[in-house]
Amino acid sequence: MNVPSELKYTKEHEWVKIEGNIATIGITDFAQSELGDIVFVELPDVGSAVEQMKSFGTIEAVKAVSDMFSPVTGKVSEVNQTLDSDPMIINREPYESGWILKVELSEPSEIEQLLDDSSYKSIIAD
Repeated sequence: MNVPSELKYTKEHEWVKIEGNIATIGITDFAQSELGDIVFVELPDVGSAVEQMKSFGTIEAVKAVSDMFSPVTGKVSEVNQTLDSDPMIINREPYESGWILKVELSEPSEIEQLLDDSSYKSIIAD
């Protein structure tokens, strides 16, 4: 299972990459493999607010529909429009072109509450 060391993670299987005050968010390789073929992603509107560990949308796979939870609090600055026409890109490249949204951070200290790669690996190993 691919768990990049430069990212932070949630127990709910989202990842976040911090660049300045922008957080890029997606779901982990583990999450996409558990879901199976992803057929639809409900994206929030650009400009909308997200709160740490609150749902920002849903992801629908052949097997199930799941909520996605924001690892951070802030304002949505961009959504991955490619997911409208090709949601399975998350299955193929969950950490690259399969990102879901970008958030302008309003509480940067929240990053400290997230899991590092080794902590996340221990969760998915159980």
